[in-house]
Amino acid sequence: MHVGNGSALVLALVAVGCGGIQEPPREVKAQACPPGVASRVRVVNPPGSSPYIRLEDLTDVQGTLYFTITSLSNGSGTVLWRSNGTETGTFQVKVFPVGVFSAGPPTAVGNRLFFSLYDQDAGTTQLWVSDGTESGTRFVKAFTPSLHSPRLRNAADINGRLVFFLETESGRELWSSDGTNSGTVLLENFTDLLAVYTRDIFQVGNALLFFRSQGGPTTLWRTDGTQAGTFVLKQLDSGSVSIWQVGRAGNQGLFVLRDGTNYEVWKTNGTAEGTLRLDTFGDDVQLLEGLGSKAYVARYDRIYSLSLSGGGRTLVTTLPRDTEEQLPYVLRAVVSGDAIYFSVALWGMSSWPVDVRLWVTNGTAQGTRELRRSVAGTDNTHSPVFATGAGAVLFLARATDTTDLRPWFTQGTKATTGQLADVYVPHIIEADPDPFVRSGSRVFFPATDDTGLEQLWSVPATFTCPPGVTEPL
Repeated sequence: MHVGNGSALVLALVAVGCGGIQEPPREVKAQACPPGVASRVRVVNPPGSSPYIRLEDLTDVQGTLYFTITSLSNGSGTVLWRSNGTETGTFQVKVFPVGVFSAGPPTAVGNRLFFSLYDQDAGTTQLWVSDGTESGTRFVKAFTPSLHSPRLRNAADINGRLVFFLETESGRELWSSDGTNSGTVLLENFTDLLAVYTRDIFQVGNALLFFRSQGGPTTLWRTDGTQAGTFVLKQLDSGSVSIWQVGRAGNQGLFVLRDGTNYEVWKTNGTAEGTLRLDTFGDDVQLLEGLGSKAYVARYDRIYSLSLSGGGRTLVTTLPRDTEEQLPYVLRAVVSGDAIYFSVALWGMSSWPVDVRLWVTNGTAQGTRELRRSVAGTDNTHSPVFATGAGAVLFLARATDTTDLRPWFTQGTKATTGQLADVYVPHIIEADPDPFVRSGSRVFFPATDDTGLEQLWSVPATFTCPPGVTEPL
């Protein structure tokens, strides 16, 4: 999601109607999970290691977890690891030379892991593929990227091939790879540097959808990983408009176009005929997710449902605020079961939010409630909300005695919301994957624990912890 800066939000206060002012809620305490529910998998950073070593790039490949460890201080190279969730089943796959660093999130394609590395000395970005063994971890191809963007972007598994974008000095290129040098081919070269919105790309069915504008019409493109299958799907506007946000509603894609002061909410099923505008708002709107036949959006403090069949909008509820000066702004959202969980920043008169809070809605006013305050978040990249796939939703929140972020869980009520473990989960400083990744029957995450270093932790996808005090919400 795109989040406007503080100045834009303050100016927007003039145009937003006032919601209800929230009275201080009665305290409802949830008990934290007892020690052992979440646990350390293995000490992957031994005592004496640099505190600047980062555990990142957690990726699931058919039930096997992969991750990388990189030092940010001494110039050592990246180390690729794999884990089955046990201490003995967590081990190094390959150690790369000094000056070689991870260059973006890896991608699972079938039973293989594709990942990119940046070679500082050569100034090239390298594509690699691994089957989980050292001998089966192979170099594929080297690229000369733009100096300010050394990453392969928006990598995705499309029909059993890796599809990704490369930003060069002359523009952006679309590539496809089968894991071999000869099978890594250029699909399209967009020579206009600002032609392709590589941040706003999403997958619908067996195709990757993306946007292009060259100062003229804004078009939606489609690729299935082949040159013949890469083409313009539909013209969206006769002029150049901004892509404000992309999201999902079930098996359909959602996106928002910003055309002047108007924000247009669209849906697409990956065909020209199924790419349609659902509604237009006169100011900023953020996508939540879809439930059943409806998509949900937030216009600051107001939550609306939009019929996916084009039946118009319905006001669900207005989010409360502590004061009239505060402006709620949705950051992140995820569907779990029959409800949407979303984080909301309360902006005041500065560029830093007064607070960030976790909410849940089932699409009704009665089923929309606040779950937790002091949630992590300064923008969308600092407010992860993760569905385990087994009922619980994980997020980050500040502990009562520190500003450090702890992993928390919720089952949808305040009484079933609590701290998962007394460990520190590092901030996510870029729009990369959330720190939580499910692989097999467990959810993994990096955490700084009593070793003082980042280690690999996990929790069963299905777990129970003692409930807190029950109170009608």
